[in-house]
Amino acid sequence: MIRIAIPNKGRLHEPTMSIFKKAGLHINGGAESRKLFAKTTDPDIHILFARAADIPEYVQDGAADVGITGMDLITEREADVETLLDLKFGRASLVLAVPEDSDFKKAQDIEGKKVATEFPGITRQYFKKLGVNVNIIKVSGACEMTPHVGIADAIVDISSSGTTLLLNNLKAIDTVFSSTVYLIANKESLRTKEKILDIKTAFESVLNAKKKRYLMMNVPEASLQAVKEVLPGMSGPTVMKVEPSKFSEESILAVHAVVDADLIFSIVNKLKRVGARDVLVVPIERILH
Repeated sequence: MIRIAIPNKGRLHEPTMSIFKKAGLHINGGAESRKLFAKTTDPDIHILFARAADIPEYVQDGAADVGITGMDLITEREADVETLLDLKFGRASLVLAVPEDSDFKKAQDIEGKKVATEFPGITRQYFKKLGVNVNIIKVSGACEMTPHVGIADAIVDISSSGTTLLLNNLKAIDTVFSSTVYLIANKESLRTKEKILDIKTAFESVLNAKKKRYLMMNVPEASLQAVKEVLPGMSGPTVMKVEPSKFSEESILAVHAVVDADLIFSIVNKLKRVGARDVLVVPIERILH
């Protein structure tokens, strides 16, 4: 059996549930907030719901074979785990922030000052690399209020959009660490449980498909070459003969191709100009290379 630890709540929970669904690994019964364990559609894969901050240690210690959590938490815990895949969501930054009315402009201005953070390990390495001496104060929440009550002169905290900083009259003066969510594995489990690589492949296929679209169109045979010159497909288009209807004897071909989503707008217009008809643009759930 393989046990996967995933965030039980917070900003990482819903995107994690979504990638499981898209990968075809549905979690039975959803994710009730009080539930600790759940089964999946694969009888050999079970889910452990946990705090995102605890997942690196769960995986390191073997309580879970696989985990999904932020790279900031993995780095902060100095977890001895195998990083398998950047899942490309949960993007956030640890920023060095100070009160808006302060004179601090850069990290060097914090020399000898107090810095509050939930990430003392990352913060210590950051200031050490800069050669700046600070007094790091570990807090477990409400980091934004510490400069306003005299506990700290600055903070290092997670910022996704900057809105929380603005609401608390703080401004970011540097980025300490950039983070996304990763799929990680216990090193011993990775050596002994082959299905872990199947899980990685399933998630990878979702990521591969995310920025692709499937194009289907009808093309007069005389226009095929012009259409092929427009299409930048993954390995060239698929071309199939369409049986003529009783209303027309024109030779029509069905052309299918996978293209980058960012190119859809310009490609569709070009295809129409060179003779393509009935163009359909379809999202793709998974691409396995």
